[in-house]
Amino acid sequence: MTSLFLFIGTTEILLIGAIALLLFGGKKLPEMMKGLGQGVREFKKGVNDINTPIEEDTKKESAENAPVEDHNTEKGNKVNNEK
Repeated sequence: MTSLFLFIGTTEILLIGAIALLLFGGKKLPEMMKGLGQGVREFKKGVNDINTPIEEDTKKESAENAPVEDHNTEKGNKVNNEK
């Protein structure tokens, strides 16, 4: 069904707009579009609110799992653990 929307051209969009204008009228249509825009804005805000904590947790985990260099040994010298 998604591929069906790929073939909508300018003529079809104008036809749909004209039908919507006839059905809902000139006063109601801008109110509907304003409501639709606010809905999309709230949806994007909700998605960002969900993604932000997930990204922060991912950054913390990658920082915790990063290899730590041993600054107590010199380069080329290995520390032998003798018992």
